[in-house]
Amino acid sequence: MKISACPNCRGKTLYKSKATSSGGGHAPNYLPGLGKGWGSAKFEMVLCQDCGLARFFASSEATKRLSSAKKWTRVVPTN
Repeated sequence: MKISACPNCRGKTLYKSKATSSGGGHAPNYLPGLGKGWGSAKFEMVLCQDCGLARFFASSEATKRLSSAKKWTRVVPTN
């Protein structure tokens, strides 16, 4: 995962969480259909200390499943 400066404020005081489950139990599944079997996919969060922007990054294992996942639709950027 490449982490660039904050896209909101260009801040460089960033902190990264440990990989965590994207759902389960009573929580919503933020990466549906991208986990293994019954397990949820993992993601890490990067938080900017300067402005508070939080960015979520799915694991590479989860992103590899996107093209064949039934619960995701590819979006083409307009710009």
